[in-house]
Amino acid sequence: MAEEKPWNAARLIPTSGINGAEEQERRATSALLAVMSSVKEYGRTLTSRFGAPAGVMETFIEVPFMVGDKKVFPDGLIRVKWGKKVWTALVEVKTGANELQREQLENYLDVAREHHFDALVTISNEISPSAGTHPTVVDKRKLKTVSMHHLSWTEVLAAAVMQKEFRGVADPDQAWILGELIRYLEHPKSGAVEFTDMSPSWVPVRDAVISGTLRKTDKDAAQIAGRFDALLRYGTLKLGQRLGTDVAQVLSKAELATPPLRIATLTEMLVNEGKLAGAIRIPNTVSPLALTVDIRAAQVTGSFTVAAPGDGRPTTRINWLLRQLKDAPDSVRIEAFAARQRGGNAELLRTVRENPSILVVDPTKEIKSFTITYLGKMGTNRLAGRSGFIDSVMDGIFISYDLIGQQLKDWAAAPPRLRKPEEIEVDETLPNDIPSAALSSQDEDPIVATSGAA
Repeated sequence: MAEEKPWNAARLIPTSGINGAEEQERRATSALLAVMSSVKEYGRTLTSRFGAPAGVMETFIEVPFMVGDKKVFPDGLIRVKWGKKVWTALVEVKTGANELQREQLENYLDVAREHHFDALVTISNEISPSAGTHPTVVDKRKLKTVSMHHLSWTEVLAAAVMQKEFRGVADPDQAWILGELIRYLEHPKSGAVEFTDMSPSWVPVRDAVISGTLRKTDKDAAQIAGRFDALLRYGTLKLGQRLGTDVAQVLSKAELATPPLRIATLTEMLVNEGKLAGAIRIPNTVSPLALTVDIRAAQVTGSFTVAAPGDGRPTTRINWLLRQLKDAPDSVRIEAFAARQRGGNAELLRTVRENPSILVVDPTKEIKSFTITYLGKMGTNRLAGRSGFIDSVMDGIFISYDLIGQQLKDWAAAPPRLRKPEEIEVDETLPNDIPSAALSSQDEDPIVATSGAA
């Protein structure tokens, strides 16, 4: 019998029948926790981030507890047993646009403290305003004996993809189960939405930057700085998911130790320069990817810096770089930095291809490094989409890596060449018994004698 319409395949975790946020959260919680306990590698990938031991994992949903005379129901509970040790965490989940609530989290922290649990884990579409901080501020006194951790649904999905597609799952059936979770989370009805909104503060901040009226004391400025930093971390997760490797945001020691410092730095940059910037570390690339958004110029740039070859004329070093960028578009910018020279000399790739020497300001100065930059147009809308700010930043990350980052390799000096006997010059004017052709340390290509003769 011919099918009039494509039939829907049966799924382990169906998206049909989801009615409302409550059902969406319940199904997402149950699906995630069930897969964590059944696919050991994936469960361990997530719980290891919270300090849990490696052991037998059990997961539960909607476990009732009493807080005073009120009964509360955390969305889930994770228990890991390792020998005589038991690690336990309560789980609170939000989907869609729903945000975590302070009062609810503080109740669960009280439950965890009373029952001597180790942690409270929250999962939502919120991305922390800075690395190492939770998106919801709670009473710090409640965190003395219980730790609180947060995962965005993007992190949950990225970890699942990396585990299945790149790190691997030993059992084929468990690999299929993990694939079903991925399929579910990628469906729009799951509630695990992506980064789609720069917040209502975006338009007034954008306009104030362009007009030069933005002040450091404006609360909207700090909010946009935090959203940009969250977007940058979202970009690292999506890039890592595509590459199958751990990609991380670059932060200073001070920013790691004091997360609010990062937002303060971004806010100051936004007010003074009209720019937002950050860096992403990708394994085995010549440098971190430096991403900058210039709101006044409506431009997004992504740059990589590579050291120039250690020998050769300036044009020889430039041609070495051009060979690596043979597939890059003409619109890419190259900047050459010479020793003892302020700033660099920049030209578009199309011009450098026609005349490599145009980057050479002073032939007597040695070129030390190159910075190669993708130039993109900044979107102005607050929501994700073709003309949105979010998409233009994501394009800056992915296109910069595709066109530049994955093409560049560090220069390495060639190993010394062993000369053949016929290449050694012999002085015919000397007697045959005088070894004028014997190798010397003064020859152009010296080699080390390895004979064992004394």
